[in-house]
Amino acid sequence: LVIAAESVACLNKALCHLKDIWEEIGIPEDQRLERTNVVKNHVKSLLDMMIVEEESLRKRLMTSIEKCQKELSNLCLELQLPPFQDRSSTMLQQEKDLRMHVEVMLKEKNQRMQALKALTEQDQDLCDLLCLQPFSISASSVPSLEQLEKFRQHISSLTAEKERRHNEFVTLKKQIIFCMGDLDQLPETSFEKDVVCEDEENFCLSKENIDSLKVLLHQLESRKTENERVCGSYREKIHELWERLQIPQEERDAICEHITLSKKRNLQALQAEVKRLEELKFKNIQNVTEAIRNEIAVFWDKCFYSSDQRQTFVPFYDDDFSEELLSLHDAEIVRLKQYYEDHKDLFEGVHKWEESWRLFLELEEKAKDPSRFTNRGGNLLKEEKQRADLVKSLPKLEKKLKAEIEQWEHEQNREFQVNGQKFMQFVTDQWESYRLEKEREKQERQLKKSKQTEVDMVYGTVIRTPTKRRFLGSTTPCKARKLNATSSTGTSNSTIRSVFGGTVCHSPISRPPISAIKQGNVRTPGHSKPPHQGLQERNKENICHLTGGVAGMTKVPASPQRNFSINSVASTYSEFQRDLSKSSKSKHVPEILNSTIIQL
Repeated sequence: LVIAAESVACLNKALCHLKDIWEEIGIPEDQRLERTNVVKNHVKSLLDMMIVEEESLRKRLMTSIEKCQKELSNLCLELQLPPFQDRSSTMLQQEKDLRMHVEVMLKEKNQRMQALKALTEQDQDLCDLLCLQPFSISASSVPSLEQLEKFRQHISSLTAEKERRHNEFVTLKKQIIFCMGDLDQLPETSFEKDVVCEDEENFCLSKENIDSLKVLLHQLESRKTENERVCGSYREKIHELWERLQIPQEERDAICEHITLSKKRNLQALQAEVKRLEELKFKNIQNVTEAIRNEIAVFWDKCFYSSDQRQTFVPFYDDDFSEELLSLHDAEIVRLKQYYEDHKDLFEGVHKWEESWRLFLELEEKAKDPSRFTNRGGNLLKEEKQRADLVKSLPKLEKKLKAEIEQWEHEQNREFQVNGQKFMQFVTDQWESYRLEKEREKQERQLKKSKQTEVDMVYGTVIRTPTKRRFLGSTTPCKARKLNATSSTGTSNSTIRSVFGGTVCHSPISRPPISAIKQGNVRTPGHSKPPHQGLQERNKENICHLTGGVAGMTKVPASPQRNFSINSVASTYSEFQRDLSKSSKSKHVPEILNSTIIQL
């Protein structure tokens, strides 16, 4: 209202000013009215024009609002967004907000469509390379954010699959080229040419092509394996014929190049060599047959054939050499080799047991040698440890072989024999022989001990005490001469050195009385004087008893009541006197006393 009042005031002022001008000019009244009407009409037209313009602006705003609202609705539907909620107070602000939201949503739409286009192109390229179906999505509609994310994940998986297939293709291609090189083979089919000759980036990495590559590689590897097998059999045959025919080394070196490789040209060269050697073999039938017989004998030993089993192959003993006889020997050696290979583990187990048993017996035999206690280097400890290990391992090995043999006999429906005898019976016999041998040795030791006990009771007890080992070269020549002299001129009461470094002591029953011991001065062997003449005579008599054997012993009859066990040997002088008083009552006193005196 204030503005309207100001406008009216301005209009009135303008009209008054115009009236003054007109009066001053002298314009008549009627013209003043006309001019006033002109002013009124001009103001009215100006206001009408302004109203029209503002009305036009209002209509444009309303039209823009309606348009933006429609676009927003469509964009929300396309972009899968919730409807836009307009909270503007005025029409102008509403139009502005709607227009800005439309611009933002159009930009989002364009970005999504561009991303969709780029992803679609990538998907198409990957699908063409991998021969797969494109990702299921509409190219005309605006994708949602979730759809775009799934599309990107799909592209990532296709890219990873492409890398995997490409790496697999490169690996297969290298192997195929390598196998073709080993086989001296060139690409023949269009597929093989595409694989070997074409660029890796242009090869279709479809699943079918990858499978075809695997099939091709398998075929080439099978062919290569077959060539290697054939070449291996040819090489084995060539080596056998070389040994049988005694081919010189110069001829062998001529094809040394083809012995290691298995290519097509190597196979052909080996075939030619086998053919040449076969022809040469039939020209040397006798030598070849004898060589095969040596091989047969070796495999008989490996398979533990008995003499009866060996006799069954009658051609082995035929001296009428012919091609037929050679063929029979060839067939037999092939059969034996196959038989050995089929049951190689079992035969090796038996052989291992035999070797372990042989080593066990050797160690048992070494254990009987007393000189091993003086060996240096820890050999005794090693032997004992090895023997203990064999004692533990032999039963385990026998148990394992027993289970394997039982399974073998069940499968073969026949007995497994070692040299014509069942293996477990053979093992049992070996252990029984070992036990009997140990029992025999034990009885011999007991018999020897009992005889030694009787001798000790009659002639005295020999006590072998260990002496300190001397260092090599530590004995001076002077001392050695003294010891040699002592051992040759020892008296009856001197100490006698044994071969083991021990001393020979008399039993208490043959000791003289203490008074008799005190009468003579005891001297060391190194400082003893020449023995008395009477003692020399007694020593001569004693030596006769010791060296006379059975004849010397019969000169001293023993009392029938005397016990020769070790328990009867007196351990003190009082017991010696008591036994001596008992012996005085016997009629054989002179002989017993004489033998006692001899032992002094």
